[in-house]
Amino acid sequence: MASLATVADLEARIGRTLTTTEAARAEALLADASGLIRGYTRQHFEQVEDDVVQLTAAGSFIRLPQRPVTAVSSVVAISYAPVPDLTLPEGTWGWDGIDLIEVYPAASDVWVSLPESLYDAAGPGTFRITYDHGYADIPADVVAVCCRMVLSVLLAPTMAEGLVQERVGQYAYQYGQAAGQASPGATVRLSDADRDDLARYKRTSGTIAVRVR
Repeated sequence: MASLATVADLEARIGRTLTTTEAARAEALLADASGLIRGYTRQHFEQVEDDVVQLTAAGSFIRLPQRPVTAVSSVVAISYAPVPDLTLPEGTWGWDGIDLIEVYPAASDVWVSLPESLYDAAGPGTFRITYDHGYADIPADVVAVCCRMVLSVLLAPTMAEGLVQERVGQYAYQYGQAAGQASPGATVRLSDADRDDLARYKRTSGTIAVRVR
């Protein structure tokens, strides 16, 4: 999975080309920052077509895990005896155009091909969904957070984590006097400000998702 920001994004923010030393670390730091952002938000962000996930419904509703959802092409009921896998026909499920799928009850006026014994049953609980999701361009605020995380590490005068002040000969550098303003060290981290900026993307609840491919 590609990083959420690029070296060019970093250079645009500092107004110069990265040095050889900075460039040697930049790609790894971008990958690390992207991983932390995706882990926190539970979102991939990039465009994916025909993604297949297996989901457990909450009642008759299935919440798709990745946003924005751009299309839903298939809903398959899993282990629905006596038919192991049943592709649900049009008219037996609906998508709200955002991220919610509703599977309609197994009534005879909707499900015209089910065995008679299954009508009015509770219906299957697990589904395999094929859908498209993601952004054509990574949102600008996500790129900004990714760059901020990387540049705070990349431009730090030292990789000694937690250092507040450093002196070399007559040169002294003060990182800051407020809490949390020590040297960030050699690895990227999500700050409280980063979490605040990413809050609108964070998934806090939904149906259980298992990635199929």
